[in-house]
Amino acid sequence: MEFETLVQTRKSVRGFNKQPVSRATVEEIIEVAKRAPSSMNTQPWHVHVLTGKPLEEVRRRNMEEMVAGAKVKRDIVSHGEYQGVHRGRQVDIAKKLFGAMGIARDDKPMRQDWVLRGFRQFDAPVSLVLAYDRILDPGAVCHFDLGALCYGIVLAAWDRGLGSVINGQGIMRSDIVREVANIPEDQVIMTCVAMGYPDDSFAANAVRSDREANSDFVRYVALPTSVGAGSRIPAFAGATARRFASKRRRPAC
Repeated sequence: MEFETLVQTRKSVRGFNKQPVSRATVEEIIEVAKRAPSSMNTQPWHVHVLTGKPLEEVRRRNMEEMVAGAKVKRDIVSHGEYQGVHRGRQVDIAKKLFGAMGIARDDKPMRQDWVLRGFRQFDAPVSLVLAYDRILDPGAVCHFDLGALCYGIVLAAWDRGLGSVINGQGIMRSDIVREVANIPEDQVIMTCVAMGYPDDSFAANAVRSDREANSDFVRYVALPTSVGAGSRIPAFAGATARRFASKRRRPAC
């Protein structure tokens, strides 16, 4: 698939069929995704691939604990509930998903069922738990690195016909994930990617989230249309930029 088509068609998938995902396919996906950039090439990531009985145990215990009212126990610091514009976007996608699934605003049982699906990682056959080296905490930079790896994973999966959803709900109890998957204490569990072949009959899989217009979040600060042989470098661009442009204009020896 061409890159732009891949990016534009990818969407989160929350309903999966029973077709198994081979280990070879997961290996291919990770092989591609690990080309993601990382700060100073530190590659701080660890990927724990859960399937079968271990994944079922994580699903069951995570759901049981959360339904019983247990406190969230994530390795990373949570921002809490979204507010303002971020809350608005969260509500917008929820309305789309609930609308597709026929879940009314006052239908508490169906809304609860949807939450439970999230706690169960949407019953996906594969879960990729992403972690990073604890020695790098506080982890703003390595969080960025894991985000790049994670995006590479979902794109590589989509290119192979697999759907996925990045799913923090599925690891609300990171202590359970650590115990079942035997993840070392020197790794911080950040999130997971629920993955499998999409169930085309699952209505929510047709939902695509919106994106804001570039004008809402992009600023151009004195950026010329192009910088080439005939371009003029602004006076405030600095001596380094002018020297670089000057070198580019010199004929090759």
